[in-house]
Amino acid sequence: MRFKAEIDVMPLDALLDPQGKAVTSSMKNIGLDSIESVRIGRHVRLFVEAGNQEAADQMVDQACKKLLANQIMESYTYSLEEA
Repeated sequence: MRFKAEIDVMPLDALLDPQGKAVTSSMKNIGLDSIESVRIGRHVRLFVEAGNQEAADQMVDQACKKLLANQIMESYTYSLEEA
């Protein structure tokens, strides 16, 4: 079976996000003063072949833990659906 994973990787809330801070400042410059606390992360989409959804879930979780997210500085969430 083929599954599609949509993964979001974000900096931890406790850590400074320089990109997000720069974007937040720029919002004020373009008249969008009410937008604040922007955080910038990454979105990853991948497809995985697995025998069932549980196996696909384990593979995606391992990919996130071992490669896609630095767990010291980032958190991740994902959704998984049959493709």
